[in-house]
Amino acid sequence: MKTYTANFSLKTFASLALLTLSGCAFVNLTDAGSQVRQATADQVVNCKLVGEVASQTKDKIVFNRNTGSVKEELIVLARNKAAELGANAIVTEGKAYYGAQNFKAYRCEA
Repeated sequence: MKTYTANFSLKTFASLALLTLSGCAFVNLTDAGSQVRQATADQVVNCKLVGEVASQTKDKIVFNRNTGSVKEELIVLARNKAAELGANAIVTEGKAYYGAQNFKAYRCEA
């Protein structure tokens, strides 16, 4: 009977660990989403509300993910969705909860 041993380099192990720790969730900002900015309620007083956007991403993959990474992904998802509504600004509604957050989407004139 033959036995096989796996020889992993430290570099391979570190790469696998990094992917596991990051949760392997990657969200890309679309070209349209890059035209949408995050704003405060005060900054959109004179803007038109065009809709509401709900974002959701994984906040836990075996263990809780980095809160900053989750928030960043939620914002990117919201910007992408808001762009589809014709918005150019988003405002958060409350805090992220279990990997989900709501936003209001606005169209502001320059």
